[in-house]
Amino acid sequence: MPISPFLAALRVHVGNALLVLPSACACVFDDQGRLLLARHERGVWAPPGGAIEPDERPADAAVREVAEEVGLKIGVDGLVGTWGGPEFRVLYPNGDQVSYVMSVYACHPLSGDPTPDGDEIFEARYVAEDDLAGYGLASWTALVLPDVFAWHRANAGR
Repeated sequence: MPISPFLAALRVHVGNALLVLPSACACVFDDQGRLLLARHERGVWAPPGGAIEPDERPADAAVREVAEEVGLKIGVDGLVGTWGGPEFRVLYPNGDQVSYVMSVYACHPLSGDPTPDGDEIFEARYVAEDDLAGYGLASWTALVLPDVFAWHRANAGR
């Protein structure tokens, strides 16, 4: 879903003004230690995620976003960390400005294969850490993914 009803109603009042929004990111690892990446409509690759809805728990938002974007059921293994700052600022094509504060979760698939929704996500695949350089990654991933892979290596098999 490109914009939630809550955010659409808020935008009626604030227009394109900068909003600081909480978001959740699901870093889903397969049994080979590869990370699920999704290619968004603008060609950028990143783990699935999105804005947290009112009264939604951040981990629940991560699970919901993965189900919506790539049709995959996942389990949450733990919180890797929370990030924000200029690297998490987005200017959307319609002029909306957002500064995301992102809670990042390590996760595992429970069932199914990733199937892009064709609305927000156009490709999805598991990628080894050594192969990340071959992808046009979102700018924020340079800050987050090293910690995500470190967390996975330290906690895999627990």
